[in-house]
Amino acid sequence: MRYHKTPYTVQRIFSSFIWKKPQPNPTIYLTFDDGPIPELTPFILDLLDQYHAKATFFCVGDNIRKNADIFQNIIQQGHQVGNHTYHHLNAWKTEKRVYLENIELCKQEIEKQGVKSNLFRPPYGKLSFNVRKDIIQEHQIVMWDVLSYDFDPTISPESCLKNSIKNTQNGSLIVFHDNIKATKNIEYALPRYLEYFSERGFVFEKL
Repeated sequence: MRYHKTPYTVQRIFSSFIWKKPQPNPTIYLTFDDGPIPELTPFILDLLDQYHAKATFFCVGDNIRKNADIFQNIIQQGHQVGNHTYHHLNAWKTEKRVYLENIELCKQEIEKQGVKSNLFRPPYGKLSFNVRKDIIQEHQIVMWDVLSYDFDPTISPESCLKNSIKNTQNGSLIVFHDNIKATKNIEYALPRYLEYFSERGFVFEKL
């Protein structure tokens, strides 16, 4: 079952995580996972610039290493970055020591670029209790209240856009992806999503 909107009960149970940030003025928090990659991240950055939108990119450490110039473009354009592990690991399938080391490797890769960030988003949104206890000592865990499913090849671009708009409200954190699997949906949905909410007076901020 797909949950485009994170159930309120889940948000309450894990209330120490950031799920959304309602504001006095209509605001949306765009987040992008898995990049940076040359095939899609520059396209996203150009779109954000067109709409004077800021966003938060949860980057995979190995992609930062391979695409340091694109990572620097993210920073230079005034966006926020966060840790998404070095190898995009699934916490449910990875030994605790290995997972924590992978977070540290990503942190080091970010800092090599002259940036510091305490934001962390677990790949797949999956964490175990034991790992979570260690992570929160140094990081703020950021989740989402809207999931676009742009990575899902069975979802049409039109449905991706429709569901993303339908579930977004003031303060929403929405997840898009800058990875190859999301290209078709991102290229269609993101410009229309930005246009729709810009016309309705929303602003797009980084965390």
